[in-house]
Amino acid sequence: MSAEVITLGCRLNIAESASIRALIGDADDLVVVNSCAVTEEAVRQTRRLIRRARRDRPDARILVTGCAVEIDSDRIAAMPEVDGIVPNAVKVQPEAYPFRAAGPAADAAPARHARAFLPVQNGCDHRCTFCIIPYGRGPSRSEPAGAVIDRVRAAVAAGHREVVLTGVDVTSYGDLAGDSLGLLVERILRHVPELPRLRLSSLDPVEMDARLIELVCHEPRLMPHLHLSLQAGDDLILKRMRRRHLRADAIRLVDRVKAVRPEIAIGADLIAGFPTESDAAFANSLSILDECDIVFGHVFPFSPRSGTPAARMPQVAPAIVRDRAGRLRRAAAARQARWLDSLIGTHQQVLIELDGTTGHAENFAKVRLTARGPRPAAPGRIARVHIRAREHDALTGDLE
Repeated sequence: MSAEVITLGCRLNIAESASIRALIGDADDLVVVNSCAVTEEAVRQTRRLIRRARRDRPDARILVTGCAVEIDSDRIAAMPEVDGIVPNAVKVQPEAYPFRAAGPAADAAPARHARAFLPVQNGCDHRCTFCIIPYGRGPSRSEPAGAVIDRVRAAVAAGHREVVLTGVDVTSYGDLAGDSLGLLVERILRHVPELPRLRLSSLDPVEMDARLIELVCHEPRLMPHLHLSLQAGDDLILKRMRRRHLRADAIRLVDRVKAVRPEIAIGADLIAGFPTESDAAFANSLSILDECDIVFGHVFPFSPRSGTPAARMPQVAPAIVRDRAGRLRRAAAARQARWLDSLIGTHQQVLIELDGTTGHAENFAKVRLTARGPRPAAPGRIARVHIRAREHDALTGDLE
């Protein structure tokens, strides 16, 4: 059987898995599991998928890479299903897979997603009290801007109409020579004029430089969608998380960009039930959904990660954590539904996914195409869609 890559976790892992898949080419009976260790549950899921891969492909060579290899190396390496591990630092380098079959270079790999995920930064210099990832990814480091621009050009040449810049802490980009994420975005847009759509992955609000904020406000090729790493809406909890922003910083940023570009859709990560979180602190996180006009709420119930300071703090009862996560999710879903309803009757520019039946608008709203359009949708192209209705968490519309 042909090679397979199993991916868990973040967009950076998705981007790296695409490179791994291109590197291993058509190697026979090889499975690479690109793992995640952001929570204990992510490690458990990694182990489950490793065992499932062995059941499904008993004769395959199974290699494991990713953050779980760095954080829980002894447990992963001791699994009888695992034939070898590949350190995070070398997982996208050819020498990590000396037995690979000849295949296309990573930048020339055939498109597997309508969007191209390009890592521009790795690692993190911060030590949020709940997060283990810096120990798995190492210190922050940035890709040279010239190399990033070349890869963006290659992605466009391969047929991608949208590029997503990813990283562990992408807003820290610029540790090479006083660079910044704003300057990188500006250079990409200037030097790759054929790129129609550029999107950014999760952003730390306090790290967004002035140039980046101006581009978000005024550059039409930079998509009107910001996903912010907020984590909480209460100042005391933010301090105990060792975040570097306060509630007012996030609100001020959203007010600033939406005053100029009101169509910008805001997403945010929020943790429910962080240690010591009181009813009042939770209420502040609940209300920040409205204060920041969040329409893409990614809610995570807190679970203690061994080896982190937060695991040693006074914990909130698990039943209360689950209840608060549910309340946050329901409130976020209701806000998203109202926002999607407000888009009914509009015309959206939608990047058609490779299935030819779904896509994402510039504001990242998911769109399902009806069969009433004048012609079938061409996967990977940007099409004008008349929005007719909402179905659950997606819009439906006709291709024009």
